[in-house]
Amino acid sequence: MTITIAQHSAQPLTVSHLGYGTMRLTGPDIWGEPANRPEALAILKKAIDSGVNFLDTADYYGDDVTNRLIAEALHPYPADLVICTKVGATRRPDKSWVPFNTPENLRTSIENNLRTLKQEQIQLVHLRLMGHGTVPLEEQLGAMFEMQREGKILHVGLSNVTRAELEAGLKLGAITTVENMYSYAQRTTVELPYGANPGGEEVLNLCEQHGIPLIPFFSLVHGLPNAGNKLIKMAKKHNATEAQINIAWLLHKSPWILPIPGTSSLAHLRENLKAAAIKLSAEDMVYLG
Repeated sequence: MTITIAQHSAQPLTVSHLGYGTMRLTGPDIWGEPANRPEALAILKKAIDSGVNFLDTADYYGDDVTNRLIAEALHPYPADLVICTKVGATRRPDKSWVPFNTPENLRTSIENNLRTLKQEQIQLVHLRLMGHGTVPLEEQLGAMFEMQREGKILHVGLSNVTRAELEAGLKLGAITTVENMYSYAQRTTVELPYGANPGGEEVLNLCEQHGIPLIPFFSLVHGLPNAGNKLIKMAKKHNATEAQINIAWLLHKSPWILPIPGTSSLAHLRENLKAAAIKLSAEDMVYLG
């Protein structure tokens, strides 16, 4: 299965319906080098060899660890590989997450991503909204669209957005993807140490209406601990893990959902990839709710 990003544009991107999120390749607290660098590099290569051609990253993962791992493992990149990065945030030495979203900040981040990923143009960039209201959305997206016109960015998406923010963004220009927290058990806004994370449920139908892929993040980390008995029973029925059923549920929930489960384990990567083959019946989906 595939999904098309920016389907109505002159340069659409068609990718596999299951991507890979690189955030877990870093050290503890999403900071520093991976505990097992050879395995981290092997995971990236295995994902691509297995047909994954959508990678999600950010220069504030690590700090800047995942971008460098991607370049080391995969550059020169396969022609069909889409690397999606995020801007709008940064990390402090105390590992806190803070906004980095003035037009000047955003340009600095894009230039850094281009350098560390060894690219002349980033195919897809998500503007992550943090410190909501501190810098007007119009200014942030204005800077993104300006860099798009300059050729530094091919397509622009939004991350961590409420329905109202997505509606506002759509009026300002072409928004091609949305990346929000979303999983079987975590569908609405959740409060994290660095702020509120809007859920995927409130924007999903709007994404569907506009043909915009919804890319769930943290679908395993925050979803599974609260999943309940239904997910456990469904996992037993399909001889699968709860994590695999979570991924399968996302894939069956909507053809516009592009899961990017991340892991720092080769074994878990293989398990996650197998989830794409799980067929949930209409009755299964009704049962799961």
